[in-house]
Amino acid sequence: GLYALGTVEHVFNLYGPTEDTTYSTFTRVPHGPGEPTIGVPLPATSAYILSASLQLQPIGVPGELFLAGVGLARGYLHRPELSAERFIPDPFGPPGSRMYRTGDLVRRLPDGQLEYLGRIDHQVKVRGFRIELGEIESALRQHPSLQAVVVLAREDVPGDKRLVAYVVPAPGHSLEVDSLRSFLRQHLPDFMLPSAFVPLEALPLSPNGKVDRKALPAPDASSRLASQHPFVAPSTATQQQLASLWAELLNVERVGLYDDFFSLGGHSLLATRLVSRLRSTFKVELPLRALFEASSLEQLALKLDTARLSAGNQAAPPALRPAPRDGLLPLSFAQQRLWFIDQLQPGNPTYNIPTALRLSGSLDASALQRAFCELVRRHESLRTTFGDDNGTALQFIHPAAELPLTQVDLRALPESSREAEARRLAIEEAARPFELARGPLLRTTLLRLDEQQHVLLMTVHHIVSDGWSMGVLVREVAALYQAFSAGRPSPLPELPLQYADYALWQRDWLQGEALDSQLSWWKQHLAGAPHALELPTD
Repeated sequence: GLYALGTVEHVFNLYGPTEDTTYSTFTRVPHGPGEPTIGVPLPATSAYILSASLQLQPIGVPGELFLAGVGLARGYLHRPELSAERFIPDPFGPPGSRMYRTGDLVRRLPDGQLEYLGRIDHQVKVRGFRIELGEIESALRQHPSLQAVVVLAREDVPGDKRLVAYVVPAPGHSLEVDSLRSFLRQHLPDFMLPSAFVPLEALPLSPNGKVDRKALPAPDASSRLASQHPFVAPSTATQQQLASLWAELLNVERVGLYDDFFSLGGHSLLATRLVSRLRSTFKVELPLRALFEASSLEQLALKLDTARLSAGNQAAPPALRPAPRDGLLPLSFAQQRLWFIDQLQPGNPTYNIPTALRLSGSLDASALQRAFCELVRRHESLRTTFGDDNGTALQFIHPAAELPLTQVDLRALPESSREAEARRLAIEEAARPFELARGPLLRTTLLRLDEQQHVLLMTVHHIVSDGWSMGVLVREVAALYQAFSAGRPSPLPELPLQYADYALWQRDWLQGEALDSQLSWWKQHLAGAPHALELPTD
């Protein structure tokens, strides 16, 4: 049967959760549009707000809600594996007692009430940060002009994952993206700010009345909220060239003089690409931080003009060209940082970059493995290891070799257990460390759920890749697999440059006067800074 658990508007299904069921676990306090959902546990029910390591969270700090007490069910009917996952020992209760993992994200208010923030399974990782979507939604709901809010992490372009907020205005209110961004900046760090806001007349609902997240549209140029600034066309040559670059990178039709790069959907990865485009288009070296300091088109154009005027007094960096491989190959400065950290903490998986892709339809595993072998042949970084020679860090590029594709068949498990086992294996694979001196620094595993469903796990170390490069990797694997499974050769052209060429170029350029100039700038700006950053520990 059904076991009521003090819900907001649903009941707890003893037979197990359905795909779109959300459990709210405390009595509802009536609230108006934009106000949070708060309440208290039912009588004889203990409510714990715990961290991922099952430690009690302080007042105001979000955590997962666990419930215990005399009304707790024994488990799911005929679902022992799910019962073991959700009903766990209660470390705060009598011996032998259990508590239920709700999956709800809540926080305790100073008056003792609980505020519902969303679902734990709505946690996402965007550009290296773990983000609770419910926390962003909760902050946005406090804005007086909003009636309803949903936040998603979308990856409409492979490798370009970004936060998108879908907002429904309250009656009689208009929406402005600058106002919403300013409001959120008072409550959330910058990495939690959505890169796009999509206004809707109403949120799409499924037949049972829940928000249908799959029906939410992808943001486009026409769906962006209006800026509080009127559109003013760029006038100078610099402004017009810069507007053209923004429009191409941000996939917008037009860019005005007062438009903000991040309000139009920009983020740190796109900012890195923009700085590279500025270097090739305007022939100036503009630091990435300049874009964060001057994020409007007008401000950035001024910085560009200033940089171009002063560029005549500085030596231009040498051209980036293919370099011979007949000597010792140094690491880039970014690689050296990661190598140094690995020497301090060998076997630390912190800098693993894991990706999991669901593959639907018939799969040719041999063509997939051949695609990865060709990928490793194309990219020297994927067949590079890292060691040292008398204390000097070096990279060693190895000849192309076959990359093993580990295959795990889950069809022997009950169908209801395969997804959970796939998630467990994905988490286990993501946490497995690399040995930088041995390699390979790319691992691939194929999980077979049934004849038409597979999960492809790819893990690479950050010393040979980054978030944007993973998008390149996925696109190239897809192109190679499509060709090889059809009996065609690789459609991808040979690469004119490899990362080792960049490392050699960087080391050749940043020495002598160029390096002294960089060091003096940082010494000037860090003068008087404390020698150590003192932070309180837990």
